[in-house]
Amino acid sequence: MLARLGEHWLAAAYRGDAWLAALRPLEALYRLAVRRHAAAFATGRRAVWEAPVPVVVVGNVTLGGTGKSPLVAWLARFLVERGWSPGILSRGYGGHSDHYPLLLDADTPVAVCGDEPRMLADQTRLPVVVDPDRARGARRLLAAGCDILIGDDGLQHLALGRDLELVVVDGRRGFGNGRCLPAGPLREPLSRLDEVDAVVINGEPAFEPPAGAYGMALVPSAWRRLGDGRRVPPASPPFAGPVHALAGIGHPARFFATLEALGVQPIPHAFADHHRFTASDLAFVDERPLVMTAKDAVKCRGLAADDSWVLEVEARPDDAFIDWLQRRLTSLSTQAAQRAARAAT
Repeated sequence: MLARLGEHWLAAAYRGDAWLAALRPLEALYRLAVRRHAAAFATGRRAVWEAPVPVVVVGNVTLGGTGKSPLVAWLARFLVERGWSPGILSRGYGGHSDHYPLLLDADTPVAVCGDEPRMLADQTRLPVVVDPDRARGARRLLAAGCDILIGDDGLQHLALGRDLELVVVDGRRGFGNGRCLPAGPLREPLSRLDEVDAVVINGEPAFEPPAGAYGMALVPSAWRRLGDGRRVPPASPPFAGPVHALAGIGHPARFFATLEALGVQPIPHAFADHHRFTASDLAFVDERPLVMTAKDAVKCRGLAADDSWVLEVEARPDDAFIDWLQRRLTSLSTQAAQRAARAAT
């Protein structure tokens, strides 16, 4: 029930429904809390831990899905190709462990680590650590031999220092009504974008993007059969007719639109982000094929039929972003060498 109310509120915030104006006094208090939180770290009243290796945070300033995790996976592969040994750091929303920091292995269940860390570990085969204490989690990745850290989300977790901040924005929904919580979908005021290193717009923007923003597309890469991992090109769906489409992500409509663009007719089943699926969620009255996102697939193992299909997607940033990132990585490499030299003296 609460999840459904949250979905309705988020949709209203992106539409800019007039009734949200009644929440502006609470928004003012929220903005004040955000300013005080940032000032505490900026003035040294609260400690910031600086890792001895570069830290890149990929986050967002809005609630709801933006395409952040696919960019994290792309960035991890990009770094590996250039000789880095990256590790991924996550809060692990939706999971709970009695032991942090948690370094994922092949058998770590979603209920313990959360859906996004499980998905990223499966996709990248790189070290992924979950810890509510980001600095402690970062130290665990250092112990695993990582020489650059990627923060999946964590833009607002200022106790961990960072060398680069990347913000991902959904091109279709943008910033909604431009208001902060609870009168709008913003985690931080839009002025925060002036402080980050790069803004990446996922998809064709339906709004005036910030100056200097880069572009990114989410591109289907394969259909993967849930049971045995068989892969099929995205342009050749391995089924015919309408399909049950499952999406428990931040922006389910984007998944359904992607299916339609591939010529697949979805019967949509939208759930709240990070929804914990049960067998009853997948008990459909007919036997049409079931398709889902990669994020949902890690939670549906053992629940969905083996012949269900997962649509894999990949982030493809534009060339301008790649050129910019390569220049910044060169600079980060120099800084890392300087840090190592200082640590040795």
